[in-house]
Amino acid sequence: MYQYLMFDLDGTLTDPREGITKSVQYALLHMGIEEKDLTKLEPFIGPPLLESFREYYDFSLEQAREAVEYYREYFSSAGVFQNLLFKGVPKLLSELKSHGKVVATASSKPEPFVRLILEYFHVDSYFDYICGGSMDESRICKEDVIEELLCSRMRLPREEWKHVLMIGDRRHDVEGAAKFGIPCLGLSMGFAAEGELEKAGAAAIVDTVEEIGAFILGDGRTGG
Repeated sequence: MYQYLMFDLDGTLTDPREGITKSVQYALLHMGIEEKDLTKLEPFIGPPLLESFREYYDFSLEQAREAVEYYREYFSSAGVFQNLLFKGVPKLLSELKSHGKVVATASSKPEPFVRLILEYFHVDSYFDYICGGSMDESRICKEDVIEELLCSRMRLPREEWKHVLMIGDRRHDVEGAAKFGIPCLGLSMGFAAEGELEKAGAAAIVDTVEEIGAFILGDGRTGG
């Protein structure tokens, strides 16, 4: 049923908890805010940074922009590598490719960082398309990333959109895909708050990387 698969990155393929929270901590410190408890910064994982700095710290737009610059200062040199690939991801991607699926990323993380992370974990070769956010503010929301992927990169005609599935761990993945009539498979092992994916309208919710493959491939899945 689903031929085109769009994967979120943070919280879906990787656990970026350490790198992202330390980058936020670094940015906040430079903005005059000391936050020692990194767990309080986990809500930053997934949504656009500008949105999160404004929502959680009541920053003005200009303050949020400044915080993002500090964030990237740390993230580009250290935080990007303070990351873990979820167990089973290479096997999942290999299995999907062996069934002829078209595999892409749809991450709001800036695309240069998406590419660097996939290369770092040696899984970039599994992706037919790697699409992420922009370094400026022209493409930072999930729906903008999905539109770029569908219309400019993949150039899928509208009649093919019914064969597209988004896979992600936050409401932004569900809501962004819904703008195009695309269902989203939610992953509970990511960073969504309890009930977030259900409330957003995820088509289904799975608990493990293994279950992603089972949902997509069903009875046609290979064993082993």
